[in-house]
Amino acid sequence: MKRIEKEAIISEVAEKASRAVAMYFADFSGLTVEQETELRREFRKSGIEYNVVKNTLAQKALEQLSGYDRVFDKLVGPTGIAFSYDDPSAPAKIIKKYSDKLGKFKLKAAVIEKQIYEAARLNELASMPSRKDMIAAIIGSIQAPASGIAGAIGAVARDLVYVLDAIEKKKAA
Repeated sequence: MKRIEKEAIISEVAEKASRAVAMYFADFSGLTVEQETELRREFRKSGIEYNVVKNTLAQKALEQLSGYDRVFDKLVGPTGIAFSYDDPSAPAKIIKKYSDKLGKFKLKAAVIEKQIYEAARLNELASMPSRKDMIAAIIGSIQAPASGIAGAIGAVARDLVYVLDAIEKKKAA
């Protein structure tokens, strides 16, 4: 590989890492071409960019950014990097699914908002709610008091109608 190609890869990885809310480093050794293709398709479907990058080039890219030096010792052997720009837990769900299914695709480390997580925390990361789920939960909790108030107003209105009907019947009698 020529120097200019290496510099382009370093620049691309550094740019992706700077935009990503999460990066997952995984060992893909032992996967067949079909399994790798299926994995890439799954990542793409979830809006995640997945690249296989030489460890030395990945390290040089991450050296351009601060806070990634604790990942360098994980850059050994075949390494695929999943870049997530929207949902930090989406790659973990896919990695866990394929790791459980194939027994070959293993997490090395994850970086979420520059916080580094060891591979042993994959189950925790995969069980985190997605960004969409968290937003829905927040909106639901905001709407809950409003619907409670609306229910209370509705109950008062029904009681008022009942009382007014009773008064009307009393007057008519």
